[in-house]
Amino acid sequence: MLFLQACSPLTTKPLQRYQHSIEGSYAADISNDGKWSVSSSIHHGISAWDLDKNALIYQWSQQQDSSDNLVLAIDISDNNSHALTASRENFALWNIKTGHSEGYWKVRESNIRDIAVSNNGDYLLIGKGNGTVVHVAVDTGRRLEFLGHTEKINTVDMMPNGRVAMSGGNDFIAYVWDTKSGQVIYQFNHTSRVSKVALDPLGRFAFSADSMKSAHIWDLKTGKLISTLQGTKRQEVFSSVRFSPDGTTLVTGAASSKVSIWDIATGKRTTKWHVTPKEAKIPTGVVVYSVAFSDNNTLLTESSSGYAELWQLPMKTK
Repeated sequence: MLFLQACSPLTTKPLQRYQHSIEGSYAADISNDGKWSVSSSIHHGISAWDLDKNALIYQWSQQQDSSDNLVLAIDISDNNSHALTASRENFALWNIKTGHSEGYWKVRESNIRDIAVSNNGDYLLIGKGNGTVVHVAVDTGRRLEFLGHTEKINTVDMMPNGRVAMSGGNDFIAYVWDTKSGQVIYQFNHTSRVSKVALDPLGRFAFSADSMKSAHIWDLKTGKLISTLQGTKRQEVFSSVRFSPDGTTLVTGAASSKVSIWDIATGKRTTKWHVTPKEAKIPTGVVVYSVAFSDNNTLLTESSSGYAELWQLPMKTK
């Protein structure tokens, strides 16, 4: 018997929609299990949400001496223990269980481009505009600077245990590297600046995409190419990536408001839709900040419109 993926979602409208910021948000991340989200906005600061109840749990302030919130990057650890938030010049670690801050740091050189946090907040990863990626052990203060890139960092990710990192930059290269030694494990070359990288938390896959239209799924155990996403367009800059728990599906969000479902083995797009734009007299663009599987049948999104939305996934039929 053959299993065929439906060509479109059951509905192009969300099953549920929650407003997490009034006038849109600067950044957001959904936990890997779809239970939590953290978002940043000018009016609400940093907001942590229990998505099962759609309940606001915490409101944090990145800068105690400023009423403005300029947090532009957020990452939640794979085990939901901690959240890392960053502006261009500083970053803060938050304990999701207690709501307390566990550290606040300022960068000395360049600016922060992207961040990642390991389970239990043990390790932090900071990608910077000067081409360096800094791996920080919170308990010991050990800092390792990865110097493989020659130009600005655009995107980073890290395995839940903090031992393996991935980074991509304006030098057209995505690296997978060891965070203890700084040694390169894999090098993936692109034909334009690398705009998005992602690691499967279960250690099966890596993803890298550039600013033109090339996006690849790699075998993280061998470094070999599994598939190249088909039908991507130059303006389809990916802003979020998530691998399905069963390892068959990739979900991407784009800066064009588009959410897409891909078959990992073939790279074929099986369906797509657009998240809800912010209510305004003049239509504005929407960035999909984060996507996550809520369960086997539904998907969650957080976008710059300030909405968290729950979507029906297409059914697999015989």
